[in-house]
Amino acid sequence: MRSKIITWSILVVLVLGIVPLFVSDAFVLRILTEAIMWIGLAITFDVLAGYTGYLNFGHGAFFGIGAYTTAIMMVRANWPFTLALLAGARVTTICALAAGFPTLRLRGAYFAIATWALSLAIQQLALILTITGGPDGMRLPPFLNPLYFFYLMLGVVASTFFLLWFLLERAPFGLKLKAIREDELGAQSLGLNPTRLKIQAFVLSAVPTGILGGIYAYWITFIDPASTLSDLVSDQALVMVVFGGMGTLIGPVIGAVLIFSFKTIFWAYLSDFQLLYLIILGAVIALSVVFLPNGLWGTIRDRNSGRGGLKKKLTGPPPGIEAEKKDETNKSILTAELKSCTQKDGVK
Repeated sequence: MRSKIITWSILVVLVLGIVPLFVSDAFVLRILTEAIMWIGLAITFDVLAGYTGYLNFGHGAFFGIGAYTTAIMMVRANWPFTLALLAGARVTTICALAAGFPTLRLRGAYFAIATWALSLAIQQLALILTITGGPDGMRLPPFLNPLYFFYLMLGVVASTFFLLWFLLERAPFGLKLKAIREDELGAQSLGLNPTRLKIQAFVLSAVPTGILGGIYAYWITFIDPASTLSDLVSDQALVMVVFGGMGTLIGPVIGAVLIFSFKTIFWAYLSDFQLLYLIILGAVIALSVVFLPNGLWGTIRDRNSGRGGLKKKLTGPPPGIEAEKKDETNKSILTAELKSCTQKDGVK
């Protein structure tokens, strides 16, 4: 199953890469570029929310930090875009480390509230500082090349997806994060360091987000606190992840495509009803939690596995005994793999 997913992912990236050869309309390329950006924001949000179990309502703050750092270095210091983007990634890393140490010691709603307050604090800081342009925002030097930003966004998001796929689905790091999500105290008793792992996940989620923010700033050429530091960035990423399926990487991609498509159509025909859009977003979250607790991709995956196991259920031992054996086997495998991971890390 995993090999099929990675094969299909490579094919999708290749197809997207040749789209500009057949589509020359700048508006279509702009829509595709923004859709790719939201896929990146959704999968990076899922690192902490889906695999670690921590809802980060300050995810959009790192998007704004990357955007503003890139803009400041280009406008105030006259740096070229590449160096400014690298500076944005570096500042995002530092901010993620500084924010992660205190906030990741909290759990549940306390962590969510802390990250939300952090996002508001950064937004207010951008509003009062002169170097950020205050409420008037900043205007970057224009570079009108839709193909450049399309391929740049595609390259960054595709690289992020494959890196996260390796770390979270193939490497021991993902298994450790899942152990924290399921039982943090139990993971600690096996020799893992939850605080260190959560900070690593926090930085892994924040840095690509900051890079996307920097690309967005240069692409749009104008940023302000309302467009790059608002709660809408985190809220939409959350909706995409919950709707598509948390903790799967494929789920956020599906959720991002569907939610962004709906958003584009809505703003094209119902742009006067902004409040209605927010109401619909909230309703999607509520309905997804109630009727699709595992998201679209999680539900499809569970149904497929259920059909595949139908014959075994009919011909095998009684369901209760089979379920108990399966649970015991899964627990044994998880414990053995975690012990193996901790031993490789030097923990006895």
